[in-house]
Amino acid sequence: MKKILIAASLAFFMVSCKTAQTSSSNVAAEVKVNIDLNVIKDDKVMVTVFPTPSKEETITFNIPKTVPGTYSADNYGKYIENVKAYDAKGNSLPIAKMDDNTWRISEAKKLNKVTYWVNDTYDIETSGGIGGKDVFSPAGTNIDPECFMINTHGFVGYFSDKKEVPYTLNISHSDKLFGATSMTDMDSAENQDTFKASRYADLVDHPIMYSKPDYTTFKVDDMDILISVYSPTGKYKAADITPAMETMMKAQKKFLGPINNTKKYAVLLYLSDLSKNDAKGFGALEHTTSTTVVMPEMMPEQEMAEQLKDVVSHEFFHIVTPLGIHANEIHYFDFNAPKMSKHLWMYEGVTEYFANLFQINQGLISEEDFYNRMSDKIRQAAQMNDTMPFTKMSANVLENPYKDQYLNVYQKGALIGMCLDITIREKSNGQRGILDLMQKLNNEYGINKPFNDEELFDKIVSLTYPEVKTFFDTYVNGPTPIPYEEFFAKVGVTKAKTKLPGNVFLKGQTPYITVNPQTKEIMPIPGIDLPEFYTKLGIKSGDVIASINGTNYNLDNIYDLIMASQSWKDGDAITVKIKRDGKESELKGKIILPYEEVDGYQLTDKSKNALKEAWLKG
Repeated sequence: MKKILIAASLAFFMVSCKTAQTSSSNVAAEVKVNIDLNVIKDDKVMVTVFPTPSKEETITFNIPKTVPGTYSADNYGKYIENVKAYDAKGNSLPIAKMDDNTWRISEAKKLNKVTYWVNDTYDIETSGGIGGKDVFSPAGTNIDPECFMINTHGFVGYFSDKKEVPYTLNISHSDKLFGATSMTDMDSAENQDTFKASRYADLVDHPIMYSKPDYTTFKVDDMDILISVYSPTGKYKAADITPAMETMMKAQKKFLGPINNTKKYAVLLYLSDLSKNDAKGFGALEHTTSTTVVMPEMMPEQEMAEQLKDVVSHEFFHIVTPLGIHANEIHYFDFNAPKMSKHLWMYEGVTEYFANLFQINQGLISEEDFYNRMSDKIRQAAQMNDTMPFTKMSANVLENPYKDQYLNVYQKGALIGMCLDITIREKSNGQRGILDLMQKLNNEYGINKPFNDEELFDKIVSLTYPEVKTFFDTYVNGPTPIPYEEFFAKVGVTKAKTKLPGNVFLKGQTPYITVNPQTKEIMPIPGIDLPEFYTKLGIKSGDVIASINGTNYNLDNIYDLIMASQSWKDGDAITVKIKRDGKESELKGKIILPYEEVDGYQLTDKSKNALKEAWLKG
């Protein structure tokens, strides 16, 4: 999973179901699930589940509390209503709700089916999962005639005695909608899809997005790739996004070399309309053979391309871990009483490190860009609890105070991967690195062979060097902050001051502009020092910023303004229409971005160049 926080500081501105017939076909060694997307009532759809025969008098029916990759308790059962149980004659069976996610069914030997209504999460979000208030949008659900986001864990439940039996999912839908997924549709009808899964965990690992067909397919070596896009206004098309995705994925596959865990991969991109109640949590959620991505449709093209490159590349690298390398806690995941693995440093950290390393390795970014990215992670990690042992945080990530440190998996987790990589490179004279290690672990374990959580570090040390054990004991299992300068020095890289471009409307989370709540007009905040952008253009305190480059802006579309400014470049021409003392005037000039001097890194010791080249290009 990867979360994207977009313009969080702007919050201050906003002062009937197809029921199968009872027959012997339902008494089979599989759970059957029917969902009819043609019938929506009060923004809900009905689900009917036919279980395998039970030998127990009492069983429970469960909707997941949490799912792999989210690392949060989301309680999807809160979105399930009117759960009923029936025998083969249609008579009701006793059923009682035990908690948000669990229903106890008595006389379970008679059970023929369970029915319930599913509400979605997108149109009731307030924060999109940021801050833990809602389900993170890429892990959420949408019920809308234009687009259904079927994260299957939000629609399909499981029985306490049937998690390991096969599932068949039947979905009825309009023939105008296309179901994008990495699963194979077993039904040739244009308005009916049938998907089969080996067990419940396999089913909920495969999301489906139903929308008007807008998708592309291509091959990367022997892997089939599907890119499907839902854009409510049609601003973005799959064909527009695909060339960059194809270039990126080919580079990723080349970087990975022999690691080849899946033959099909799907990217499901949902673009949110922020002018209405819609998804607000931006980022992506990994699955073994696909990823769900949610982004704001208003995002400018250049910014969208950059975000998708970073986010989708991160999720794609999850085919290494946890798909190919994972603990028992993940392989036999308990959706309602999960035990978490200690190794988020690997599942998310190494994955995030690879998402950056492959770009310098394959020539997609410069060395300076790569060092700046790692410097930024060091700065962000420093704002977290740097003495909390990473393994302890990982194993307890669903609980306080550890869950508040989760976002550090993308910062310090990636830096752990980097320092481990440099250590292995140094000890092997540049011949091996962390990618070689992950290839060996993938060969040792693989998709169907989980490892014991307590044994992974010893296994890694046996495949590498004793110094790796010291690294794990000190910086991953232990409370000692990582001395990044010492690791950078091994490859000839030392600290240096660097200047990073900022935004003319925001400094971090502090805005330079505000809104008049009566008129909705945008204006500079009075009484503060404004960047040179304002003074050079002639914008003064009290001026109303009415339009920029021909586009009118106010409170209603201020997000559009912030998004557009993310892609501004120094020296580009700009025209700003202002109102001053009730009179309009037009100001023309050049964009001048504010710069902030921060600690960075650069290559200074050329005697270490060979090891540095092996690290970044090997």
